Amino acid sequence: METTQFLAALGVVAFLSSVPLARADATLDKIKSRGTVVVGVVLSGPPFGYVDPKTQQQLGLNVDLAADIAKRLGVKLETVAVTPATRVQFLQQGKVDIAIPNMQLNPERAELMGYVPTPYGDAGGGLITLKSNKVTRWEDVKGKTICLSQGSNYAKPLAELYGADVKGLPSQPDSLLALKGGNCFGSVHDSAPLHLLVSDNPEWKDFELPLANDLIPLPSVIWVRKGETDLINVLDGFVQDWYRSGWLFEVTRKNRIPITPLLEEWQAKYPVAQK
Repeated sequence: METTQFLAALGVVAFLSSVPLARADATLDKIKSRGTVVVGVVLSGPPFGYVDPKTQQQLGLNVDLAADIAKRLGVKLETVAVTPATRVQFLQQGKVDIAIPNMQLNPERAELMGYVPTPYGDAGGGLITLKSNKVTRWEDVKGKTICLSQGSNYAKPLAELYGADVKGLPSQPDSLLALKGGNCFGSVHDSAPLHLLVSDNPEWKDFELPLANDLIPLPSVIWVRKGETDLINVLDGFVQDWYRSGWLFEVTRKNRIPITPLLEEWQAKYPVAQK
């Protein structure tokens, strides 16, 4: 299904997720009264989120987005590290106000949470495996142990479409460690950080991403709790302005993330204002 068709199919879900519930604006009110916005981010590695070992500063695209949201809201930023296994739970339990955990939009997640309808990017699954495995197509993972993060939306297509033996681990670093230790035939995560890993880290010189087509590429969105209509509207205005100002493309390139066709499609909807 094309990205545009997928988003259209989610139209009903998007409407339902925006229907106000009791205390629909509680989070936005809390952020303003507290003077701090608490954002859940994944810090598993570049380019989306990581901790610089020298400065201990949090860096990456999702950290940059969170910082700009705090700036636009006129409040301080507090980040909370989440993992694929805890990111939904932390949001639903109120441990974070907003989640930017590199989590893509699909119908199952849209049933559980609210989300900002304008995406800030997209991501698909990349397979990292030993070069000696000579993988040429996704069908080559049939019957093979594939490691990924618990809660990953790549588990279902890997198992159901390609017959892989899926092994969920607490986080991406755990999955990659298992791969490095020979406990997995391959590991599947968002492709952008995996490309950086094999190109920048000599410890991974024997590994590759052999497949050009990513697994189920989907839009990346900002997540909130169900019914937070005012917060969704405010954040959607921010994301649209990221396109209009050209800032989103700047920060995406800064973090060495490719500009995808989806981003170009949305940029066309919100063209950069001529100076």
